[in-house]
Amino acid sequence: MTLDFVSILRTLLAGAVTAAQVAGGAAAIALVGGLLLALMIVFIRSRVLRVAIGAYVEWMRNVPALAHLFLLYFGLAAVGIRFSPLAAAILGLGLVGAAVLSDVFAGGLRAVHAGQREAALAAGLTPMQTLRYVLLPQMLRLTLPSIGNYTSQLIKDTSIASAIAAPEIMFYARNLVTSTFQTPLIYGAAILLYACIVFPVSWMFAMMSRRLEVGR
Repeated sequence: MTLDFVSILRTLLAGAVTAAQVAGGAAAIALVGGLLLALMIVFIRSRVLRVAIGAYVEWMRNVPALAHLFLLYFGLAAVGIRFSPLAAAILGLGLVGAAVLSDVFAGGLRAVHAGQREAALAAGLTPMQTLRYVLLPQMLRLTLPSIGNYTSQLIKDTSIASAIAAPEIMFYARNLVTSTFQTPLIYGAAILLYACIVFPVSWMFAMMSRRLEVGR
């Protein structure tokens, strides 16, 4: 069976929808988890907690993401805990992302001058209001380029979800190659599709960063 380029792209687009779901879900987990970890790193003085968070961050950053996906999908199934391929991919990539972004957010919080926090508290703001209106907006401005880099990398990393049968772009590409043997055309179309997704995301974050810099 031989397919033309348009037919191949049409098939791969179904995988692009799943890739977007994986990236969106994993990014949500990473952003929320990374921020919570960063707040604990910066503001909580418990040595035990700091060591535990440090161990988690180092483990998640230094073990391949694919290994975490295999553990969630195949390893936990052996003890009766079963995730769908999509859920395992979202959770696995999200937990890795939380570890990566925790360092980014912690660095951003530390970069905000301590005097601003003290001034906000002296002016009558509660600690939560100080965090919401003073610290987080400045942290976002400082860390937005790094968040953009992470998001672009996450979209590309969704390709590893095909290893646990999550039907994303590379899953469909591999199936097409197996049935048609049109290897260069199919993988070329997959590369083009990833580029069409990643480039606009990178451009969007670059524009946001520039606007925040102008608005300072």
